[in-house]
Amino acid sequence: MRTAVLAVFAFTATAVAFQQPALGQQKTIKEQIVGTWTVTSFERTYSDGRKDQDFGPTPKGVQTFDANGHFTLILLRPDLPKVASNDRLKQTPEESQAIATGSIAYYGTYTVNEQEKSFELKLNGSTYANQLGLTQKRLITLITADELRYRNPTNTTGGTTEAVWKREK
Repeated sequence: MRTAVLAVFAFTATAVAFQQPALGQQKTIKEQIVGTWTVTSFERTYSDGRKDQDFGPTPKGVQTFDANGHFTLILLRPDLPKVASNDRLKQTPEESQAIATGSIAYYGTYTVNEQEKSFELKLNGSTYANQLGLTQKRLITLITADELRYRNPTNTTGGTTEAVWKREK
C-alpha cells in the first residue's frame, strides 16, 4: 500500500514539474508580446538626421497582441481638435487634415520570428487604406515584462520609426 501511495505521489510530482517552466527559463517573444501596451514614445528619424514626432511629444495610443496572432494599434496626438459642428461627418477641411495627420489605427494578424527578434504585421484594416494587405516588419530592440521597444525600418512616409510601449497592468 505504501509503495502504491509513493508511486502515485512520484507520478503526480513529475507531471506537475513537467508542466511548469524551468526556473530562470526565458519566455519566447511570442509569449512576452501578448497583452496590451500603451505608447510612451513614437519618433521617426530620416536619413538626413531630422527627427519627427507625428503624434507629438506625448502620444496617446494602445497596441494589443493576442495569443492567437491578432493585433490592433491606435495612435493619436493628444491635441486632436474637437469638431466644431459636433458631427464627425461635417468637419472643416482644417479639422479633417489635423485628424487625418494626427491619428492612425489598424488591425490584422502578426507572426513572430524568434531568431531575428522581430515580428511582422499583416494589415487587414487601416485608417490609411494604402497599407491594406501589406506586411510590415518590426525589429524588436527590447522586450521585458513591462516594456516593448521596436523599430520600423520601412515606414510608409520615409525614415525609421522607433516606438516605445509600456505594458498595461
